[in-house]
Amino acid sequence: MKDVWDFIKGLFQKEEESSSSNPYLHEQIERTEEEKNAYEIWKGSLTHRRMMDWLNDQYAIWQALPDDIDPAIDFLDMPSSKGFAIHLYKTEYRKTDAIHLFDYLKEQVQRLNYKSQMSDTRTWSQKSWVETVERHYLKPRTFFEAEKLINQRFGNITIELSFRNDRPHHLKFRATGYSDRLYAETADFNDLMQAVLVS
Repeated sequence: MKDVWDFIKGLFQKEEESSSSNPYLHEQIERTEEEKNAYEIWKGSLTHRRMMDWLNDQYAIWQALPDDIDPAIDFLDMPSSKGFAIHLYKTEYRKTDAIHLFDYLKEQVQRLNYKSQMSDTRTWSQKSWVETVERHYLKPRTFFEAEKLINQRFGNITIELSFRNDRPHHLKFRATGYSDRLYAETADFNDLMQAVLVS
């Protein structure tokens, strides 16, 4: 009995000592057949259409009148990194909708000749909640040619979906390019958005 109790205490201690760099749970993302089927149904749903229409509308507004975008979204525009963050806690979308959108963005990027480098989930304890972050990390399929700059497409793409106490909190989409002299400049982020936000 003492061994079992020591094991349980060890689990709680591991959870208490966890952090984003040292999560108490770190696994590869594996969707079940049921989840995959639900995702395919979602892609044909009105909810999917509304989410994509909203994203397209917000991106268009941000380009013309950046101060007028919905409080539930922000855009990142830096020389080497561009993207957006949806504040899911300010929306009424369900957990399943957030997960489906997260996977849909990955699927759309893969259609642009990108490969999935990693899809993982990490969980750790914060002071007042349990944080879980699911992540898709994608890289362009590059071909090396002598005396030519490497085409990095839109750069490496990271998609993160975070939960607090199992409730959707943020969804972040970020494209980050290399500034190394071996690489050609990244393609226009606007082209990436137009390709990814097609529903």
